[in-house]
Amino acid sequence: MGTANKILVYIDGTEQSITAAQYAICMASSFRAELLALYVINTRAMEDLLKAQIFLQNEQVEYERDMEADAQRYLNYVNELALKKGIAIAKHSARGSVHKEIDKLVKDEGVDLLVIGELSRIRSRRDEFYDESEQAMRSVSCSVLIVKDEDAVYNMYEALV
Repeated sequence: MGTANKILVYIDGTEQSITAAQYAICMASSFRAELLALYVINTRAMEDLLKAQIFLQNEQVEYERDMEADAQRYLNYVNELALKKGIAIAKHSARGSVHKEIDKLVKDEGVDLLVIGELSRIRSRRDEFYDESEQAMRSVSCSVLIVKDEDAVYNMYEALV
């Protein structure tokens, strides 16, 4: 097995993505790899909400601002987790379709490994179609690691010196 030189962790604000970040930090430390974190503001989901008239155009601006703030907050949090363990992290945020933005960053940065949190339970075929993490997992050109077992990962992260 080769080593990973560039690791990308996808952050979406869920507990699962924070667990994935902790695991990616441990891997970056072990492999002495470059670590990148990506948060994507899902504009496709916003367009769907607008089309379905869930909210109005002027509400969209406020919603987008909230999502921008969320992106920065989560990226900063992951950055703090990395710094506590002496790991530098390159923070990236993008707007658009989640799986397309992940795929683009993997290609642009020459990422060897994509780390994502445990996928949510699929309740229907429609959910499966809209699960952006799963679409990313299937479309990227690099290996993908799905992180599970939050407690074990937390202990591994805490033990990292």
